[in-house]
Parts: sequence; C-alpha cells; structure tokens
Amino acid sequence: MSVKNPDREALAHGRITNETIRPKPGIPSWALKLTMAITGLFFALFVVGHMAGNLKLYLPAHDGQEALDAYGAFLRSMGEPLIPSGHLLWIIRIVLLACVIAHIYGAFALTARSKASRGKFKRTNLMGGMDSFATKTMLVTGVVLLLFIVFHILDLTMGVQPIAPEAFAHGEVKANMIATFSRWPVTIIYIVAMLCLFLHLTHGIRLAASDLGITGAKWREVFVILAYVVPAVVCLANIVMPLSVALGWVS
Repeated sequence: MSVKNPDREALAHGRITNETIRPKPGIPSWALKLTMAITGLFFALFVVGHMAGNLKLYLPAHDGQEALDAYGAFLRSMGEPLIPSGHLLWIIRIVLLACVIAHIYGAFALTARSKASRGKFKRTNLMGGMDSFATKTMLVTGVVLLLFIVFHILDLTMGVQPIAPEAFAHGEVKANMIATFSRWPVTIIYIVAMLCLFLHLTHGIRLAASDLGITGAKWREVFVILAYVVPAVVCLANIVMPLSVALGWVS
C-alpha cells in the first residue's frame, strides 16, 4: 500500500499518521452521555409523578371540589407563601424545558458522531427481539414524544384551539380531560405516544445505568427490572385513563 506524505515518526511506531481521525469535539461524548442519562432519569421521575397525580381522576369529589381539580390547584399554589402563586410551577417548567433541550442536543450530537465514526459501515449483528427494536427506534420514538409533548401542552395546559376541546376552561382539570378524551382521535394519539414512551423509557433507563457507571451485577439487575416495570406501570395507567373516558366509564 502506498501512502502520500507518510508520517515517518508515526511509521516508526507502527502507525501511518499521528493525526486524529476527527477534530476534538467541543463537548466530550462522555459529557453528552452523562447529561442524557441524568436528564432521562429526571424525565422518568417526572412521568411517574405526573401519572400519580392524574390518577386522581378516579377519586371522588371532596367538599364540592373534584380531586383532580384540587391537585391542579395545589400545583399552582406550591411554595406559598414563601414563593408567589404559580412561580414554583413555572420554575419546574423552565427546568424541564432546559432538560429537554439538553437531551435533544445530546441525542442528535451523539448520533451524528456515531455515523461519522462508522462511515459507510453500518451497525450489524444486533441482538434480536424488543431490545434491538427499541435501540434502533430510539431517535424515532424520541421525536414522536417531542411532538406529543407539544400537542399535550397545547391541549390540556394552554387550551389552544382547535387542538384543545371547545369546552376547555382553565383550572377545570377533570372536565378538560373528559372533554379531550371524549374525542377518539385524541385518545388514539395518546395511546400511540404511550407505546413510544414505553420503548424509549425501557431502553433509556438501561442506557442510563451504563452511562452512570453502574456496573455491579446486582445493581444492573435492579436497573433491568426498573427498566421494564416503571415504563409498563406508567404507560398502562396513561392508556387506561383516556380509554376510561372514551368508553364512558368516567364522566
């Protein structure tokens, strides 16, 4: 093999050149992976808490106020009187938005670096089954979930027409949920999004364990169990709620 302008110093050590394959990135890949792991676990905790709060849909009214409406009022009044009403909720939203931006940037940056490193050689010999499918569709399910988050905010948080139902009223959480899930197309959108969430969370939690340096056999077993149990519980609950309304079981 002939090499143009060979690096004699490199050849002396068994290499063709001492030049790096690609420029050193501004943000190291390990930092991006760590950021994605931390923000991903933060999202997992958030969806668990969000699901638990929404399950108040099935609780009876107390003192003339629906349990779900009381939960919504609590979220808006968190931190009072130390923090003005609604401010803590907005702080949480801003933190979530920052995590979303960091997570998305990390995902696309790492994907681009991976493709650049492999060049024309595609990844092969992946294990079959759901794990392989979740791995291959990680970016796709992430994009679907991002679009769903935007839809969900416009629907049940901001009440933007025509995405939200015409009967939307700020503060009437239960009534808004019933109004929106009474529309079958919206219910189907939520179900599809929850299936994507299951795939994304399952693979994401397992990846987070590796990226956080959790290599002990027992701890890895714990994370494998959590990677299936937590997403399954969250997604099942979040599918049952819109179906309950769409089928007329909750009104």
